[in-house]
Amino acid sequence: MLDHGNENKGMPLDEAIFRDARVNLSAVERRCAGYATRRSVKKAHQAAWLVRAVGLIDLTTLAGDDTVNRAKRLCGKAKIALDPTIQSALGLSKPVQTAAVCVYPTMVETAAAAVAGTGIGVASVATGFPAGLIPLPLKLEEIRYAVASGATEIDIVITRSHVFNQDWAALYDEISQMKEACGQAHLKTILATGDIASLRNVYRASMVAMMAGADFIKTSTGKEAVNAILPVGLTMVRAIREYNAMTGAQVGFKPAGGISTAKDALVWMSMMREELGTDYLQPHLFRFGASSLLTDIERQLEHHATGRYSAAKHHAIS
Repeated sequence: MLDHGNENKGMPLDEAIFRDARVNLSAVERRCAGYATRRSVKKAHQAAWLVRAVGLIDLTTLAGDDTVNRAKRLCGKAKIALDPTIQSALGLSKPVQTAAVCVYPTMVETAAAAVAGTGIGVASVATGFPAGLIPLPLKLEEIRYAVASGATEIDIVITRSHVFNQDWAALYDEISQMKEACGQAHLKTILATGDIASLRNVYRASMVAMMAGADFIKTSTGKEAVNAILPVGLTMVRAIREYNAMTGAQVGFKPAGGISTAKDALVWMSMMREELGTDYLQPHLFRFGASSLLTDIERQLEHHATGRYSAAKHHAIS
């Protein structure tokens, strides 16, 4: 089973810690603009980073037309994430795997059986994904269903109105109950940052989620108009850093939605290295929520190994 490291035990809600927080948007944007230009990994080092990036992916299918066979094919790709000829050309002796697969609750049992014994995690969205607009008892029951079906990680969505209303006690209580419903499964809390709008809200919601016991905080469902963007990511990882300073707990970070190129992955990894350190570039602390990202990484690694690019259709995910 994937090693998740230490669980975040949470802490009592303390609004004084974040109530008066301010986020300087222009400073955040300037900082983010520099990540790509400061990125210095080239050639063999870049290939090594991209291989590492594969191991940070939650390979995802969350489509309305998902089927059991599609879930099985997704798991097959997760187990052998790079074409064997590319692996051989790169001198890799063992198949490269993704960190996890991410599916709807009805596909968890299929996915768990398909990846059994591989160490690949099984993440399930829950709590009325993507809008989260179902009653709390049903959200909790959906979590329990997914865990009973074999999910090792649960990606929950919050009730956005709690953020709009600044009702941090309600948000804390909701996430705390979801954490309890997860049992031994790790809780990844999706903030839907494209919906909650301001970076100040993003920071506050991040802190509340961690106080309530979230093991990861995640940007987006992938279904919002705006998903994972660097200013939001920087705001969230700074909150993670401050929470770690207060509690000693290491909370993970997962950007999701719109990260589709190898270049994107390298920029996000560069941000994580600069803000939280190289230790955070591990699957128990950092994930990409993605479906098409793996395709581009595979193409870039093939180019590194052979000098040629192949069409994306030759690297199907499922």
